[in-house]
Amino acid sequence: DAWALLYGYFRSSCSWRVRIALAFKGIEYDQQVINLVKDGGMQLSNEYKQVNPMQQVPALCIDGVTLSQSLAIIEYLEETRPNPPLLPCDPKKRAQVRMISDQIASGIQPLQNLCVLQKIGETKLEWAKHFITRGFQALEKLLQTTAGRYCVGDEVTIADLCLVPQVANAVRFKVDLAPYPTIVGINESLLQLEAFQVSHPSCQPDTPEELRA
Repeated sequence: DAWALLYGYFRSSCSWRVRIALAFKGIEYDQQVINLVKDGGMQLSNEYKQVNPMQQVPALCIDGVTLSQSLAIIEYLEETRPNPPLLPCDPKKRAQVRMISDQIASGIQPLQNLCVLQKIGETKLEWAKHFITRGFQALEKLLQTTAGRYCVGDEVTIADLCLVPQVANAVRFKVDLAPYPTIVGINESLLQLEAFQVSHPSCQPDTPEELRA
């Protein structure tokens, strides 16, 4: 199979989404660590700017192309390596998967991204909690209509790859998860799966010793 190189950071939720997809589909890859905090952030270096002009992680080199944006990367993996699938066959369910994925990837996660929080300053914890809570209130309602064992029915989809890292962020920002039993239940089910365990931030090459599982 083709060699792949993932530029990422252990704690980046967007990198984590891609790590789950790679593990789920059994794609071998090497990792190039882009530490988002060391020396003011390796993502801001001129070298990395050549890889991803947006200076964000992840980026994936695979099949002779370099891709950025986690959902675009995952969709590419799905189109080129369709088994096991991360999108349902039914068009309505596919749309639901994309709706949930976008709600997290566009509507929640960017608002608590590192570069945003650095601009916010002192009140960053309050800010992050506010937007995650607002997003989770909507997401909980939505998942009550789509969920089976996972976000959409009983098969793992791209929506699940977005959910798990976002729940981890919520915990990190001390969001009370008690009002979101559907989110919590799906997250617990997913964390029992190997692809979610091996891709977890607690066991990456760049995970600091004190955060290792």
